[in-house]
Amino acid sequence: MSATSAGAPRPPGSTALDARRRTRELDALADAGEIDLLVIGGGITGTGIALDAASRGLRTVLVERDDLASGTSRWSSKLVHGGLRYLASGQFGIARESAAERHLLMTRLAPHLSRSMAQVVPLYSPGHMTRGAYVGLGYGLGDGLRRLVGTPDAVLHSPGPLGRDETLRLVPAVRREGLRGGMRGWDGQLIDDVRLVVAVARTAAGFGASVLTRAEAVSATGDTAWVRDRVTGSELAIRARCVVNATGVWAGRIDPDVHLRPSRGTHLVVDAARLGGSDASLTVPVPGSSSRFVFTVPAPHGRAYIGITDVPAGTELPLVPTPGDDEVTLLLDVMNTVLEAPLTRDDVIGAFAGLRPLLTDPRHDETSDLSRRHAIIESSTGVLSVVGGKLTTYRRMAQDGVDAAVRMRLGSSVANSRTRSIPLVGAWPRERLASLDASPRLVRRYGAEAPFVARLADGPEAARGVTAQELEWGVRAEGALSLDDLLDRRTRLGLVPADRDESTDAAAAAFERAGVDPI
Repeated sequence: MSATSAGAPRPPGSTALDARRRTRELDALADAGEIDLLVIGGGITGTGIALDAASRGLRTVLVERDDLASGTSRWSSKLVHGGLRYLASGQFGIARESAAERHLLMTRLAPHLSRSMAQVVPLYSPGHMTRGAYVGLGYGLGDGLRRLVGTPDAVLHSPGPLGRDETLRLVPAVRREGLRGGMRGWDGQLIDDVRLVVAVARTAAGFGASVLTRAEAVSATGDTAWVRDRVTGSELAIRARCVVNATGVWAGRIDPDVHLRPSRGTHLVVDAARLGGSDASLTVPVPGSSSRFVFTVPAPHGRAYIGITDVPAGTELPLVPTPGDDEVTLLLDVMNTVLEAPLTRDDVIGAFAGLRPLLTDPRHDETSDLSRRHAIIESSTGVLSVVGGKLTTYRRMAQDGVDAAVRMRLGSSVANSRTRSIPLVGAWPRERLASLDASPRLVRRYGAEAPFVARLADGPEAARGVTAQELEWGVRAEGALSLDDLLDRRTRLGLVPADRDESTDAAAAAFERAGVDPI
């Protein structure tokens, strides 16, 4: 569905992912012969590569050990960064690339899954005013990047100073005593990171890619991978002209020539009312640092996130990382420096942590200073690994990865990348989203597909107002195979254990209405 196309939204057809399609396509691989590209990993990097390759006409298969976005891609800050942080460290190239990719996401690829978000830094007397000038300079440089890549004011506004009253209106939970005002910048926010991954995967499926979850690559070379179906236990060999490893921090398990230094980023989940129900990001400098901040992010279901830390992750790489107790303390302590009513451990109703696949750089010891630039590494086994990078620049990472595969393995006759002009499923012009025949809640989550979600039958609701239709759509169209897929990823109710427990019966009922047994 084009974000600029005219006429009424069309229902999804070949973009729908479900258990039946998975079984059919997995069975067909036994007799498929050699395919063009096999992608290992179903996070934002792998799904992006699958979309780029399939839209060029390449026969593409993606295999994922668990579920879409089951790893790092679901543990982000849910932001579409414009590259301000990289300007501060002199990385102008990646800063411009970030701003350009943010522009594409918010104006063309996924306007329905993104929005502008105010970032407010409160300023207190006397020392904070100097800090305000520094922050204002940074916001101004970031706004220059926005203008350079062509993002209009209607999508992201210009930054500027705030008076005391306006600061309190935007972030009402801040401490009033000594407050002078604030600085406001703007950046992009995703409705949810998993929703982006699922949309990319489904768009790839619409171009003919086979997107196979619970399919584990147990071994791989440059032209073959042995894949185990984790539902049935059966195994098959998939032959491909090129095998691409897109497994993030776990890339070394597929390609021993990849060496990363992962870092862990932790977020806390609190009730949004505890922060005054603010729709803006309250941004607080970390004491003693000129470039690190702790910030809040408005979240679905009446929640808010507080993040983010950046600490070495060590050698253990669990699928679901555990936030460190000292990280929880740090986030609360920094945020409490500006809050009228300090947060306590009792206010923390959930927490999550993600592992970033950072490329090592001998010039830096701190993980927060390592490059977020992506790279393509050719293994001695012939596998191509796409590593590093970040959520915002997934499309460019994918384009570069497929370009490398074309250059090294597939031949120059393959078409150039088309993904700059391919809107994701559900994309619809931002200014016309309100005209869709569905509730604002569904429009925010599904865009042009919201009317089709709304037409599904009623059933038991989950926690926090998540409807039976949302749950059933996750099974019928978004590839959910288990209760965990629905609760932990398609809806994110699993971020708060109490919400998850309240919703298991409704999730099970959704599978029953769809006529599918959960695994």
